[in-house]
Parts: sequence; structure tokens; C-alpha cells
Amino acid sequence: MNNRYENQPQALAGVTVLDLTRVVAGPYAGSILGDFGANVIKIEVPGRGDDARAYGPYRNGESVYYANLNHNKKGITLNFKTEEGKDVFKKLVEKADVVIENYRPGVMEKLGLGYESVLKKINPRLIYGAVSGFGSYGPYSQRPGYDIISQAMGGLMSITGAEGGDETRSGNAMGDILGGMNLVMGISMALYAREKTGIGQRVDVSLVDSVVASLENAYIRYFESKKLPVRMGNAYASIAPYDSYQAKDGKVIIACGNQKLYEKLCREVLDMEWMITDERFLTVPLRVQNNKIQKKYIEEWTTKRTVAEIVDIILGKGIPAGPINNVKQIVEDPHIRDAREMFVEVEHPVIGSMVVNGNPIKLMEMMPRVTCPAPTLGQHNEEILKGMLGMTDEEIADLREKKAI
Repeated sequence: MNNRYENQPQALAGVTVLDLTRVVAGPYAGSILGDFGANVIKIEVPGRGDDARAYGPYRNGESVYYANLNHNKKGITLNFKTEEGKDVFKKLVEKADVVIENYRPGVMEKLGLGYESVLKKINPRLIYGAVSGFGSYGPYSQRPGYDIISQAMGGLMSITGAEGGDETRSGNAMGDILGGMNLVMGISMALYAREKTGIGQRVDVSLVDSVVASLENAYIRYFESKKLPVRMGNAYASIAPYDSYQAKDGKVIIACGNQKLYEKLCREVLDMEWMITDERFLTVPLRVQNNKIQKKYIEEWTTKRTVAEIVDIILGKGIPAGPINNVKQIVEDPHIRDAREMFVEVEHPVIGSMVVNGNPIKLMEMMPRVTCPAPTLGQHNEEILKGMLGMTDEEIADLREKKAI
């Protein structure tokens, strides 16, 4: 675990989060909050837990998938189908700062645990963060939603893939990750607002909204031209040269984000100064329009060199370039792995030594850190119920007897 920052204060120390979320978006958000010192209590269904506990890969009978998304949390079980389970949750809400959930809108109300009708009255300072496929209001609010639905209905799949090819899902759960990040931002702003007002509020995040917002320039292009954006492979509809190019041993990325960089590439790298004044390539829009033609000229140079040679030469001129890394190359990269601490080793009580994803947010005076692994199902029942609620062994045994935990 990354203890090098253990003497730093933590930005969210003293904030208690009750995490009812499952699978990716909500659990991802909960772990980010935990990385910055929040006391995150993962609440799961007795006997089954988070759906992600059934997702592989497994080691020693435990899901590594689940463990990666739920580090920096303590875990308890509560059965909301019992009155006793709901009563315990209400008592925890009294002492909590934040509740996060990703049920379909309306489920918490049906359980008798709705924010407006119940939880807000128990704790007016409570911040209630909900992430769902389509948000808590609007015509689609009751539709079930998963990551692939958000990528499809938010437009990401329509612009992703090879030119002329099929619509393509992003290789990761991009909708879920964007939704989780937006939930963290919303909760952070609500916590800040509470410092001014003294009261909490509901944070409503939609996976589809998150994907729509991430496409920013695709919509602007459509508003201006009324033409549908098309799949362009690795090319970019707003800038060129800004693409992948064939090398001797693979492909390389070259990104000229402005005229100065473009002219430097032509003059100092490609030795093709004529392309600066060629009428087909005079402006950024013209280069985008004629990208395929220009790409052939650039590849006359790149195909004679290796990826490493190209990157060294182009970076040496101050022009952005880079290899297309695979996962093995990334986890062995000293900048990403070591300096940026994007992979952190933890000791899980069942899995053993494992690596979890690091946090991309760096507060330089309050750095994120992984302090504990994901909980086993119900691991901290007694610790939380005794420590937070002052329950006795007899009361906890009674809850078990009634299948409330």
C-alpha cells in the first residue's frame, strides 16, 4: 500500500459515506472518496453481496474484479427486506455525511428509504448521491441502464470504430467510469455547498448524460453543419495531422495541435516543407478534409523507421508523439506505474497480494492513498455496529437471527 503520504492530512477525513452501490460506476466513485480519506462503509445484501462479486477473475474464491473497485472501504451486510435491517440503516444515516446508490430510480422509495420522504428528515445535512442509467427524472428514468446502453444511447458508439465499420463500444466501461467521476464531482460540490448552507442535497447523475457531455465537439459539429459525425478510426474531426501512422514495427501517434507544430513537423522532421504551402494543406480544416492524402506522405517517412525511433525524433523537436501502448507496456512503464502511482499493491485477507488501480486525482498536499483492501462480505459487521451504533453482542446476534445482516 502507498504509505509514503501517511503523514499528510486527507481531504475527506471525517466524512462518512454509506455506499449502497454495485458493479462499476458507484463502487468506483466510493473508492475515489475513500482514497482521499472518507470513511466509506460498503453495505451489501447478506449472502450475495454486490453483483460484481460474481465477476471474474477469481483468486482463492474471491473476485479480483470486485476487490479492485472496492478498496478503501469497510463492509457490512444489511437486509432491507427486514424492518430491522432498515432500522439499522436509518441509525447509520443519522451519523453519515453521504449516501451513494445506483438502484433504478424509485427503488429506495419503495423500500421506505427515499431521500425526500425519509432520509432527509432523519439527517438534513445528508448528501444523497444517485447514479443511474438515465437519471431520476425524464421520460427514460425508469429504464434499466448498463454501460453499453449509455455508450449506445449517448452517442459514443456512433463515432467510435474504423471508418466505414460498425459502431463500436469503447474497450472499457467508459460510461460507468464517467458516471462515477461525475458522481464524485457532484458530491464534492455538495459537501462544499453544505459548508455554506448547513444542509445537504441530492446529487443526480445519469450515465447517458455523462457520455453525451463527453462527446462535446461532436455535437457542436452537428449543430453547425447538420451533418452526422462519422467513424474516423484514429483520426480527429477537428485537427490534422492528428492520427496513427504506420511504422516499421507497429503504429505511432503524431499530434500536431496547432500551425506552429505542423510547420515544424514538415520542416524539421519530414523534410517536406512544400506541405506547408500546398493548397490542400494550408489550414486546419483543409488538412482535416485531405487527411487521407496527407497521411500517405507522412507514412512515406514513418514506414522507414521504428516506433521508438519516430517517437524519439519527433519528441526531440517538441512535437507530441507516442507509441500505442498495450496493457503490459503500461503496467511496466516507470512514469505511470511508479512516478504517478497508478497501480498500487495491497494485501487482501483472502486474495493475498494483489494490485489495484491508483487514483488519477492528485492533490499535492493531500495525496490519495490506498490504506485498506476491499472487504470480504460482511467483514466489518461487528466493528461498525458496535463502534458507530454502540450495539451489544446480543443485539448483533439478534440481527443475525432475524436475517437482517
